[in-house]
Amino acid sequence: MLRLIKLAHTVVWALLVAVILAIPVMAWQDRVTATAVLTGIMLTEVLVLVVNRWRCPLTDLAARYTDDRRANFDIYLPLWLAANNKRIFGSIFAVGVVFSIWRLAR
Repeated sequence: MLRLIKLAHTVVWALLVAVILAIPVMAWQDRVTATAVLTGIMLTEVLVLVVNRWRCPLTDLAARYTDDRRANFDIYLPLWLAANNKRIFGSIFAVGVVFSIWRLAR
């Protein structure tokens, strides 16, 4: 079961990273609706994290199946990336949103 949760968590993570990276690309292409939808998806993810005290619900689910609590116990990512995931991709998301606002407001 842990492997299935880790696989699902990794797939969801990859999709959300793709969304984060697509936001400034869509803004660059002046695709306002796509930019807004992608930003809305990420803001929904941020809301989920806030409600869960900055933890993914899949982390809590995975914790039921192991005593391991390393940063990557619940996802197939290198330890350094799992440990810094929110910091790295949160920053990229923030920069992408600022860029998108600038680009679309011009």
